[in-house]
This record gives sequence, structure tokens and C-alpha cells, in this order.
Amino acid sequence: MKIYADNEKLCYSGRIDFDDPKAPVLVYAASFVRMRFTGTSAKAVLKNHRNYWDNYMGCIIDGAQTKILLTGDEESHTYVLAEGLAAGVHELTLFKRMDSCHTVTFYGFELDEGARLDEPEPLPARRIEVFGDSVSCGEVSEALDFVGKPDPAHNGEWSNSWYSYAWMTARRLGAELHDTSQGGIALLDGTGWFAEPDYRGMESCYDKIEYHPSLGAVKNWNFERWQPHVVVAAIGQNDSHPEDYMASDYGGERAAHWRGRYEAWIRELMRLYPRAQFILATTILEHDPAWDRAIDEVCRNISDARVHRFCYRRNGAGTPGHIRIPEAREMAEELSSYIESLGDIWKEVEESGEV
Repeated sequence: MKIYADNEKLCYSGRIDFDDPKAPVLVYAASFVRMRFTGTSAKAVLKNHRNYWDNYMGCIIDGAQTKILLTGDEESHTYVLAEGLAAGVHELTLFKRMDSCHTVTFYGFELDEGARLDEPEPLPARRIEVFGDSVSCGEVSEALDFVGKPDPAHNGEWSNSWYSYAWMTARRLGAELHDTSQGGIALLDGTGWFAEPDYRGMESCYDKIEYHPSLGAVKNWNFERWQPHVVVAAIGQNDSHPEDYMASDYGGERAAHWRGRYEAWIRELMRLYPRAQFILATTILEHDPAWDRAIDEVCRNISDARVHRFCYRRNGAGTPGHIRIPEAREMAEELSSYIESLGDIWKEVEESGEV
């Protein structure tokens, strides 16, 4: 029994390319498609567009999580998600574990003959968006033997957005997440680690749905499609590559230029999301304090009740490697507590009718 991608009983979440409703493209980490179904098995028809690393999708069925290794041959394949399920209704979430090291075209599911699709659980009314880098994507989060240590050699197998602090925070708060983050990204073009050698910064990607030129045409995002209540801007850690100019010359021209562009970016997001609360942050991944000093300065310059500055207890000093699951949980507890301390920030947007 085939369930095509445009079936109205499928539930999608994330900044997804729906230009072809029968073949939507999942781009960002934590994007997902969910269904409730009867039967004993489930398969997915996918085409993987690989740029680097081995690529995996995540799958959660009735609370149990697995991962699926994808091919890199640019052909559609049918992947087995579950077999031998007990009789009854099951819930399945197929999600993007990784950032735009790849994109995935989703064509639909295959179920047992005679299976039934039920109405899916509705998405939460609360909405959070995180603009960040690899930490916000959950990169290398499953390398549990390396908590507090540099990263081990890997090829994508330990990256899992489900265990990112971003998605953990959203789940703690009962909110839908758009994880608009990319590993290696800095604020400005020409810096950071993303899309080398022609490095692309968040300024060139934040307003896109497909943004990696190596994976196809770049497409703009329509911000009217989805309005968050809370925006977390977690940029400022990859910006020290190839030169840590904020640390070496805080009063210099390049450092001042970065602060000006960061402020302009936040103000543009404020314009696009006129009712959202904004949290300016970095993470516990080690970085020079000068970058947090710069964000402090920008927050003071903006001086708006909707813009908040947040630092973790171990901000910039927690680990030399990526954030593992226990560290992400620590961050999510602190960040969600801070968001809750802002008061009833969800109510105004919900009552305004914004979607």
C-alpha cells in the first residue's frame, strides 16, 4: 500500500521545500514527516543528494529510535523502517539527523496491504527557531565516550539532531522546532568552515530553503509560512576561522564590521518576526570570550525588550569538542529555564492569529 508524500494525513515539520508536493525535499536538521498507521511494517521511498560524509536518516517508531544509512547514488530507493510490528496503531517519525551535508527527497511510505492511516498528532502551538551551527544541529552528539573531549575521527555516524540542545529545548517546552542551523557556518561569507573553499555565512543562508550550491539551485524561503514565538541566535563560534580577529583586535575594523553586520542581521530577523522574542547566545563549546563580549555590545545597542542576552553556566568553556548528549541536556535545561523565566511569551503571538 503506497502512501504518497502529498497525503493529507502526513504531518510535516521544518523548513522543507514543497515546490513539488509529491517530492518534498528535507534540507535542515530536525525536519521530519510523521504518520500514524496500522500494520506490521513500514518502508520509505527516498532519494539522497550527498555532498559529504555518510548520510543517515533517523526513525522513531512507537518511541524506539533507529537510523538508516542512505545511498549516495542520486537514485530513489526503498528503505525498510520497520518489520514485525505488533497489531494495532503505530506512530512513526522519519527525521533528518544531519544538516546540509546532504538533502533528501521524500516520495512517500509503503505499508502493508489493507493498512490504515489515522489522523496524526497535531504539531505543538508553541514554535521555536534556532539559527546556529553544528552544535545546534547535534553534530557528533552520540560520541558518548568523548564527553568533554575533542572529537574522534568520524564520518557522520554520530551526528543526531534529536540529541541537539535545540530539539531537547523544544521538547522540554512543548514546542515545534525549526532548526535553521548548519555545521561550520559563521555569520559572514568568506569565514567559518561551511561550503569551502567558497565559504558561505549565515547572512547568505538564513533566508533560504535550499542554500548549498553544491546540492542544486539556491531557493528563497517565505517567512510568512511560519512565525516562531522564540528565536535563538547561536552564531559566533566559527567566525574565528581563519583568523580570530575579535580576540586579537577587538577595537579593529574587522571586529567592528562583524558587530555591525551581526546587529543588522538581528534587526532584520526582528522585522521578519515582529512578535517573536530573541535570545542572543553562543554555546558551551570552547571559544574566546571576545565573541560573547561582542554579542553583549550588540544587545546593548539594540536595547529592545524583545531581545535578550543569555549565557550558559559553562559558556565558552565546557568542552573542546562537539556537544555530546549529556552536555546537550545540560544546555537544554538551562536554556528552557531561561525561556520560561521570560513569562507568558507564547500567549501574545497565539492570540494574534499569527501562524
